[in-house]
Formats: sequence, structure tokens, C-alpha cells
Amino acid sequence: MRLSESSHLIAIVGGSGAGKTWLATELGSFLGQGAARLSLDQFYRDRSHLPPAGRERVNYDHPRAIDWPWFEHVLADCRAGRPTRLPEYDFSTHTRSARLRSWQPKAVVLIDGLWLLRRPRVRRQFDLRVFIDCPARVRLVRRLRRDRANRGRESAGVRHRFRCQVAPLHRRFVAPQARWADLVLKHPLTPTGAARLADRLWELVARRGPRPVGARAVFTTELRARLLRPGTVS
Repeated sequence: MRLSESSHLIAIVGGSGAGKTWLATELGSFLGQGAARLSLDQFYRDRSHLPPAGRERVNYDHPRAIDWPWFEHVLADCRAGRPTRLPEYDFSTHTRSARLRSWQPKAVVLIDGLWLLRRPRVRRQFDLRVFIDCPARVRLVRRLRRDRANRGRESAGVRHRFRCQVAPLHRRFVAPQARWADLVLKHPLTPTGAARLADRLWELVARRGPRPVGARAVFTTELRARLLRPGTVS
């Protein structure tokens, strides 16, 4: 049974360390209660059936590491305005919790991920597709910071995996998705890029109903300022 209006789905795509999480966080904070967030990272396949050494040999930078049927089911729930259930994935052990999290989509759902635009059936679900084009050297620095702080990885291992696995598969699977994006944002984010994103986001928000005179100018000006303020990661 449909419980609410369908959601507008926004895909935020780019390589590891490109700034997907940053952009999704900024847009979510700006939109407030009207937005919710998902990450494709939540849908990695469970590897609890493998011993720890076997889990480390799995290629997590390949699209087949994702549980696509489950992800597509969640997208369908969002489109129908239905509550759904999300997996909880532990990156330190490469396993999925037996506990599922109940989740209700909002008017706008911001979804970040490496491969959201590769599969035609998936990319057709999105109302706005954003690709972040970020140099490899910047992405490596960010991945080092993240994996050491949040995933218990050693620097040498992170560098080796980036060079031998992440970078080649980025060229093969991630970078080509820019052709399917509605908007490609270059690093560092420029005023023009921020303005184009603000305009496209306003167009989605405005579909929900009439807006006061002048609301568009306020919305786009404030969002541009937020994305370009000093100290932000873009």
C-alpha cells in the first residue's frame, strides 16, 4: 500500500574519495526534514561465510560486490513512497548484521555510490544524476584519511589497493558513467558548478507544489553560498 508521495531520487556518483558523502551531507543538511540519505555502500554483499583471510581477497571495488536485487527493491519502495528495510554493513569485518533497519523515504532521497549509473534499470530510477570528477591524487589522500580513521586499515595496504585495484577499476567502471550524468561537477567545485546544481535541485523541489514569489532566488543563492563557503570539502 502506498503510504506517501513518491520520492525524488538523486544519484551522486564518483570515484572513491571524490566527495560524494560530502555533497550528499551538504544537500541533506540544506534540505532538512524534507530529505533522507542512502549509500550504495550499505548494500555490499555479506561475506560472513568466508574466513577473515578470504574476505580480504574479495574485490570490493567491482560492481558485483553489491547486492543489486536488494538495492533495486529499496529504490522501488522509495518511488512508491513506501517504508522499507535497510541492511547494516560492517566494513571492518566485511559482514552484514542480522538486524535490519526500518526506514521511511522523504520527499528527496540523496543516494551516493560508485556505480549508480552503470545499470540501465537502476539509473532510470533517478530524477537527477550528478557525477563528481575528482583527480586521483586527491581521492587517494581522502581514502587514506577515511580508511585509517573509520575502517581500521593500514596506510600501506590502502595505497597498494588504490594503485592495484581501485584506480584500474575506476577507469573501467566508474569514470565512464559521466556520460549518463545530468550534471558533471569538477573538483574543486566552481561557482558555475554550484549554480547549476542549485538550479537543478530547485527544479525538483518545486515539483512538490507552488512556491512563494522569490523563493527560487533565495533557495539557489543560499545553496550556492553553502557549497562554496571557505573550508568546505568539494
